[in-house]
Amino acid sequence: MKHNDARDSFRMSRRALMGSLPVWGSLPVWTAPLLVTGCAATPGERFAPIERRVRRDIAAGHTPGAVVTVCHRGALVYRGVFGARALVPERLPMTWETHFDMASLTKVLITAPSLMQFWEAGFFGLDDPVARYWPEFAANGKDGITVRMLLTHYSGLPPDVDLKTPWTGKEEGLRRVIGSTPDHPPGTNFVYSDINFLALGFLVEHFSRLPLDVYARQHILKPMGLDQSGFLPSAALKSVIAPTQYDENGVILDGVVHDPTARRMGGVAGHAGYFSTPGDTTRYALALMDRLKGRASAFPLKRETLQLMTTPQQPLKEATDIRGLGWDIATHFSSPRGAIFPTGSFGHTGYTGTSLWFDPFSDSAVMILTNRVHPDGKGNVVALRRDVATLAARALGLEARG
Repeated sequence: MKHNDARDSFRMSRRALMGSLPVWGSLPVWTAPLLVTGCAATPGERFAPIERRVRRDIAAGHTPGAVVTVCHRGALVYRGVFGARALVPERLPMTWETHFDMASLTKVLITAPSLMQFWEAGFFGLDDPVARYWPEFAANGKDGITVRMLLTHYSGLPPDVDLKTPWTGKEEGLRRVIGSTPDHPPGTNFVYSDINFLALGFLVEHFSRLPLDVYARQHILKPMGLDQSGFLPSAALKSVIAPTQYDENGVILDGVVHDPTARRMGGVAGHAGYFSTPGDTTRYALALMDRLKGRASAFPLKRETLQLMTTPQQPLKEATDIRGLGWDIATHFSSPRGAIFPTGSFGHTGYTGTSLWFDPFSDSAVMILTNRVHPDGKGNVVALRRDVATLAARALGLEARG
């Protein structure tokens, strides 16, 4: 792989690499020793297995490229930029400035914290029926579904609204959420459902009297200084966006949300539609961990609220599928935890190939951003997510803890 793929992070200028991200002491991140291991190895040496693993997946055609960061104890300790952001109509290099369609990370980075701001303000209780605030939602046996059930995917609702026939518009999406019918009794089964977060996005709009994207920009992104993130990226950003795949008309989705439901709704929805960069996503991750660990942070929720969201909250306490409020803890979606980060760590994935995983016990976070669906939807980064998390934990000296 050429020098500007995997290891360009170690050749960039100090300013370009660091930006406003914290580092250990006064040392730049690429020379700071990994103090947790007690050795003098640099991140370039300790994290080299991650680079080899990512290169292997790119060579195998599993993803065009990737950006990986590892954070530990409030600092960015590793970043790698690999491969290409686009293969068609021309090959373009992946960069630190690339904008990604974050897919279902929208659920946990935008919709869940937006809603929980209203919980902090006393607007609702987690075990309140959704229909108390949105009476129409009760249709077709949904009167017993609570806010907690939506946040933990225990509502019993199917995975998505009907997409078999053509439809467009936010109002039609709203109508289809209202018309949805549970497949299981509410509170009894874990079924990952976009309808849950479509509904939660509409609740945010109900409480705020603002469109979800406007509320998120003002109350989630702006407080953390994430000015490269949001919904509906402008045409001016097209040159730095990682395209996804061909749509039903044979056109590459480039700055247009990949998720078909969000796309039909105009690009803004509670379950998908958020775009962000590696730098902004890393800043988000650091702010979240700083808040969770009691350090100074601009994260726009209280520490106690974030602790609630990232610990088991599913209505069935004896359930084997363990979910926080939005966040995944232990389900069949938890492969980004790797083989070392323990149950009790948490994270989430996005269909386009994005993922974040946090381990509050070691004060660590691993970010992997890819557009694995480019250009034909056949890429797969499930094993890559697992392996990168495992290798990151080993590089941080966590293997002995298990």
